[in-house]
Amino acid sequence: MIYICIPAFNEERTAGLLLWRIRQVMADFGRDYRVLFLDDGSTDETLDVVQPYSQVLPLEILRNERRMGHGPALSRLIEAAVERCSYPRRDAVVTLQADFTDEPSAIPALVKRIEGGADLVVARQEDGDAGVPLARRFVRRGLPWLGRKFEIPEPISDPLSGLRAYRVGLLKRAMRENGDEPLVRHDGWAGSLELLAAVAPHTRRVEETPSEVRYDRRARRSRQTLWKAARDYLDLLRR
Repeated sequence: MIYICIPAFNEERTAGLLLWRIRQVMADFGRDYRVLFLDDGSTDETLDVVQPYSQVLPLEILRNERRMGHGPALSRLIEAAVERCSYPRRDAVVTLQADFTDEPSAIPALVKRIEGGADLVVARQEDGDAGVPLARRFVRRGLPWLGRKFEIPEPISDPLSGLRAYRVGLLKRAMRENGDEPLVRHDGWAGSLELLAAVAPHTRRVEETPSEVRYDRRARRSRQTLWKAARDYLDLLRR
């Protein structure tokens, strides 16, 4: 089973497109899957857009009554996937963004590497800084320092990527190590790095696969400002 986990806040313009694309990709891929979609207290029509898709694909919709943030939302989805999983050594969790910047066509390549023995597979952005928001480019410049601090495992060259596949057993080990603390607390890129750092000590085999990132498909402005990126960067360095 593949658990596709999607946290969303105010993504009414892209959530439906993303789910339809996932349906197409997974129909061709031919694996059992379930989409876990968490509406993180959206104030737009995201929930209304998503609900009809439960009739055409295996979709479970979760909801936070108030916004908790991307990190806690992702943690809740991971916990939900682990709870529902009967075969943690075999099954996989795939995480991706609801803004449709991550390309669902990368899912088969990610999952095949899990099936081939990897515990963690990260999608690597192939087109450099093309279209990348300023705040994200700023963070990339400081990755060498953060990479050393959090001991990011090789061969990961794009630790900011949120498009990943995890073996469920890996997530279970990381959750057990973390106790009552959530795996992710920060938003955006910082949350992606935080989750990577949480699972890294428990991985036996890590791989990367190339993927396209489509910032031109995002129907809103980036929520990551340069100021917030700098603040999160300093916060992570102090940990």
